[in-house]
Amino acid sequence: MSSIFHLAFHVTNLEEAKAFYGDLLGCEQGRQTDTWIDFNFFGHQLSLHLGEPFKVEKTGQVAEVKVSMPHFGAILPMNEWQALSERLETAGIEFEYGPKIRFQREAGEQGTMFFRDPSGNPIEIKGFESFEGVFEK
Repeated sequence: MSSIFHLAFHVTNLEEAKAFYGDLLGCEQGRQTDTWIDFNFFGHQLSLHLGEPFKVEKTGQVAEVKVSMPHFGAILPMNEWQALSERLETAGIEFEYGPKIRFQREAGEQGTMFFRDPSGNPIEIKGFESFEGVFEK
């Protein structure tokens, strides 16, 4: 059985969110009201509501750095991850970590990058050559 993940969280400005999630990340916009907007976030539903974003702290250990927790993200095919990382770098996005390849020539080899949306919500995007590697031990 297949399912679609849904995540609702706060952003401080819907127009900034539209530009970031829609124009920069390439997510298709769904429904919108004066207080929230939906996006197709790589096949999953994000509902962005006006409000105060959740508190985050750099407490997650990833390789040699601490990254923001909690965070959310997506796992993409490696070629899509590479194209997105290049688009974000060209746009001048500040990365907390990456884009980098982790676990090279090991189980779970992946591309990863951590960055924040304009409201400060932390995002991790991973890239895998094969989705079979996502849960590989």
